[in-house]
Amino acid sequence: MRIRVLGTVIQCCFVILGLSVAALSQEPRLSDFKNDLAPYVGSPQHAVDRMLEMANLKPGETLYDLGCGDGRILIAAAQRYKIKAVGVEISERLAKEAASKVKKQGLQNSVQIIHGNLLETDLSKADVVTLYLNNSANASLRPNLEKYLRPHTRVVSYDYPIPGWKPIDTSDTQGHTGDIHTIYLYEVPNSITKK
Repeated sequence: MRIRVLGTVIQCCFVILGLSVAALSQEPRLSDFKNDLAPYVGSPQHAVDRMLEMANLKPGETLYDLGCGDGRILIAAAQRYKIKAVGVEISERLAKEAASKVKKQGLQNSVQIIHGNLLETDLSKADVVTLYLNNSANASLRPNLEKYLRPHTRVVSYDYPIPGWKPIDTSDTQGHTGDIHTIYLYEVPNSITKK
């Protein structure tokens, strides 16, 4: 009797171990990612306007908004500056909301929404990158920015600097509650010391 029980326990352990190994060996799905790089907080419209002014966008350029939320930066950039805009958003709900707003504005030919992980996004086509993340997210993103961005690409970050980079310009603006927020402008390679 004891041998039979022991054999059953051992078989169960092997089954559990096998399932665990199979689960760990699978590629992570987008749904496995949590929105832990930065919580979603929409930028005030006047901050969006100032970020785009600082970016000095020119017609025909391409802007990437990493963590694009509801798409407000992308829509404003495409409408005002006649550029191509690409938003990357890990939240399925926000990506759908942004895509819906883009469609309502008739900007499907100018604005693309990617439901994806911004840390796995090829940024080599970007002329401008906009961010509203946080310090740790900017630190995590920095290696990709340094890997993909071409000389003279502009990076505009709302509220949080990119650790180790020196901005070429800053601008203060009011937040939703009247508190002061800083916008940081960087340019590759002038303000970036690559390792």
